[in-house]
Amino acid sequence: MNPGSQVFAFLAAAVHVFIFCMESLWFMRPGVHKRFGAAAIADAEARRLFAFNQGFYNLFLAIGIFVGLALLHVGGNATIGRTLVLFSCACMVGAGVVLFLSARRRMLRAAVIQAAFPLLAWVAWLWF
Repeated sequence: MNPGSQVFAFLAAAVHVFIFCMESLWFMRPGVHKRFGAAAIADAEARRLFAFNQGFYNLFLAIGIFVGLALLHVGGNATIGRTLVLFSCACMVGAGVVLFLSARRRMLRAAVIQAAFPLLAWVAWLWF
């Protein structure tokens, strides 16, 4: 994998770790749960378990990228490392597309945040 694709993959993983923190660790903070559409505390409580679980999906995808990058740089199997990074990035892009398709206007910003870096990792890997 070229350095550009690795940087974009790392940024994608970092964003997904931040999303994990928002969904699984900080969700009940008013500024956080409002970003996810839960204006009232009662709404946040109703969504809390779902957000907690969803946050871990994001964390696991990020871990896939971090492990893949480590395999590329620590002398592990480069083919496995590259495959793990690209698969995790593809899952992130796919999730961003599904998010966008579920509520186009309302979820556009979130979908772009979720999918931009992993998509750029793929583009950099394919064309550079």
